[in-house]
Amino acid sequence: MKKIISLLFLCAFFLGFSQQKELSIEDAVLGYYKGLYPKSLNNLSWVENTNTYVFQKENALIFTNAKSNKVTSTLKLEELQKAYSNLKYFPRVQEISATELTFRLSNSFETYNYITNSKTTTVTFDKNGQNAEFNSKAIAVAYTIDNNLYVATATNPKIAVTEINDKNIVSGQAIHRSEFGIVKGTFWSPKGTYLAFYQKDESKITEYPLVDINSYPASLKNIKYPMAGQGSEIAKIGIFNTLNKTTTYLDIDTSDEHYLTNISWTPDEKYLLVAEINREQNHVWYNKYSVENGKKVTTIFEETNDKWTEPENPAVFLPNSTTNFLWLSERDGFMNLYQYTTEGKLVKQVTKFNWVVTGISGFDAKGKNVFITGTGEDARENHTFKVNLKTGKYTKLTKNNGTHYTQINSNGNYLIDNYSNLTTPRNIEVIDTKKEKSTTLLQAENPLKDYNIGTTEFVTLKGNDGTDLYTRIIKPANFDPSKKYPVLIYVYGGPHAQMVTNTWLGGASLWMPAFATLENYIIFTLDNRGSANRGFKFESIIHRNLGNAEIEDQLTGVNYLKSLNYVDASRIAVNGWSYGGFMTTSLMLRNPGIFTTAVAGGPVIDWKYYEVMYGERYMDTPQENPEGYKNAKVSNYIKNLDGKLLLIHGSVDPVVVPQHSMTLLQEAVKQNIQVDFFTYPMHEHNVRGKDRVHLIEKMMNYIVENNK
Repeated sequence: MKKIISLLFLCAFFLGFSQQKELSIEDAVLGYYKGLYPKSLNNLSWVENTNTYVFQKENALIFTNAKSNKVTSTLKLEELQKAYSNLKYFPRVQEISATELTFRLSNSFETYNYITNSKTTTVTFDKNGQNAEFNSKAIAVAYTIDNNLYVATATNPKIAVTEINDKNIVSGQAIHRSEFGIVKGTFWSPKGTYLAFYQKDESKITEYPLVDINSYPASLKNIKYPMAGQGSEIAKIGIFNTLNKTTTYLDIDTSDEHYLTNISWTPDEKYLLVAEINREQNHVWYNKYSVENGKKVTTIFEETNDKWTEPENPAVFLPNSTTNFLWLSERDGFMNLYQYTTEGKLVKQVTKFNWVVTGISGFDAKGKNVFITGTGEDARENHTFKVNLKTGKYTKLTKNNGTHYTQINSNGNYLIDNYSNLTTPRNIEVIDTKKEKSTTLLQAENPLKDYNIGTTEFVTLKGNDGTDLYTRIIKPANFDPSKKYPVLIYVYGGPHAQMVTNTWLGGASLWMPAFATLENYIIFTLDNRGSANRGFKFESIIHRNLGNAEIEDQLTGVNYLKSLNYVDASRIAVNGWSYGGFMTTSLMLRNPGIFTTAVAGGPVIDWKYYEVMYGERYMDTPQENPEGYKNAKVSNYIKNLDGKLLLIHGSVDPVVVPQHSMTLLQEAVKQNIQVDFFTYPMHEHNVRGKDRVHLIEKMMNYIVENNK
C-alpha cells in the first residue's frame, strides 16, 4: 500500500511539474499586458472628507464605508454613458467628493454629480494642449501649447497666460531637467485664485543635434541640453491672477543661474515659498515672497553642506494654520521632519530617525498627528507611521514586512494600504489608524504559479568599510547546488535609485527570473554606496569621484559570488542601463579579467557630457574637478578591454545623449580595440513597447553567446 501511495505521489509530482509553463522573454517583457503581474484595484481612493472609499469592479465604481465595511452605493458605466455618449471605458477618477467626481475625457475635464446622475461642469481646452492640470476650486485647467501657458475655464477654452514668441523661453513646464523633485510646471493656489508657474530662458544653453531618420531626407532635431560646466537656464516664477487675468513675476535675480525649487503656497494665498539653490548646490535659501508685489519678504532659513544640498519636497502646512509648516531635510544625516514658521522660527525637529522619511501623507482631524512614510529600520522597505507633532512619539501602522503604498483619508481615521513583499504578490487592506485593525480588500494570487521559475533571495554583505550592502540573488528553476552556474550581474548603482527592495520579485524586472531559468543563470544585484534610502553619508560618498566607491562595493559582491560553490567564477557577465551603463563599462574596463562580457545601455561615458543639474551636484564642474572627471571617464580605460563589450544606445536619446557612446567607440577605433555597438533608431533614453522585447533578447543573446 505504501508503494502505491508513493507511486501516486511521484506521478502527481511529475504530472504537476510537466504542466508548468515556460516563461519566455517576450511574455516576461510584456508581462503587464499579459496578466503576469499581480492584480490590483483600479480607481482606488478615498471620497474627500468622508470614511468612504471607492474602487472599480469591472465597469462600476463601488462605494464602501470603512467603518461598517458595507457597500453604500454603486455607479455603473452605463449611468455615466447616459451623460457622456462617447465614453467607452470607465474613466480614471481624478477627484471625488461626497457628491461629485472629476475625470478627463480627451481634451476636457468633466465633473459629474453621481447623486443626481447629471453633468456639473465641462472645461474644454485646446486639443493641442499638453501638461494639463485641473483645479476644482477655480474650475479651470492650466495647460501648455509649445512654449506658452494657457488657462481654460467653463466659458473660455484658451486664455493666454504668456504670449512669448521667443522659443528660448518656456512657460508652464517642469524646469531644471526635473531635478529637485520637480515633476510639473504649474501650481494652483489653495483657493484657485492664482496660478504660479515656472518659466525658463534657455538662451544660454547650446543646442544639441539629434537626427530624425523618418523624414525624407533625414532632418535635424535640435534640443536644448545644458552640459556640465556650460551655460544653464535662467529660471523665473510667474503668477497668473484668475480674477483680473494678469500675469506678474516674482522679483528674483537668477542671472547667476541658481535654481528655483519646491514651490509652496501659504494657505491664505498671500505668499509663495521657494527653495533657492546656488548653482554649486551647496547652499539653500528658503525664501518667502509676497504675491501682491512679488518682493521677497524674508529668508525663512538657510542650509549649507560641503557636498550638496538637495531639497525635494515642498512645505506642508499644519491644519488650520497659515504660518506653521513641516519641512523635510537630511541635514542631520537622514531625511527628517522639521517644523518652522513662515517668519523663520524653527519650532522643533519633529522626527529624529536614523532612517529615511520619504514623504508626508496627511494629518488627523485635530491636527495632533502627522502621517508619514519612511523606510523604517529596513531600508529595503517602505512603511507608514503616525507621529505626534508635540512629543515626536510614533506608531508604525503598516505591520507586515514589505513595501507599502498608502492613502490616508481626509480626517486620518483610515488608511488604504497596498503592499507586497518577496512572498506576497499584493495585499490591499483598510487600516483603522486608531484601533490599528485592518480589513482585507484584495489578496492577489501569484500570477506566476503556473510557470516554472526559480527563487529570489536576499543576502546582506559587509562592505570594506563595514557598511551593510543589500543584494538580491535570482536562481533558476531546478537549481542544483552541486552544479556550476554562470552569473549575470545586473547593476544600476546611481543616486535616487534602489534595485533591491522587499517587494514582489524583490525589485527585479520579470525578464530576470525568466532569463535565469531559460539559460540556467544566476542573476545578482547589489545596491552600492551612492544609491537611495540609506542616508546622506551612504549616498554622498560618491561626491566628486563617481565610480570609485560604487565599483569597490560591486567587487565585494563579485568576491561573494566567487565564494559560492555553485558559481562558475570564470563566467561572470555584467549589464546595466544609464548610470548602470556607466557602471557596466567602468566595471568591465577598470577591472580586466573579472568579467567575460558586458552589455551597457545608454551609458554615461564622460560626465562632462551630462546635464548641469545632476552632473554638477555629484561631480562639481569639469573646471572645478578635472581630476574627478578624468578618473571617471570610461574612454580612458578602453585599452584594458579583456572580453566582449556591447554598447546599446537610442539614436535620439535626450538624457544620455549619443555622444557618450560615440566617444567611446571613437577611442576604441583609435586604439584598434574591437567593441560591438547597436542603436535603436528613433528611440530615446530607453526602449519601450514591443521593441523592448528585441532589446532584452539582444542583450541576453549577447551574454549567453560570449559569457563562456
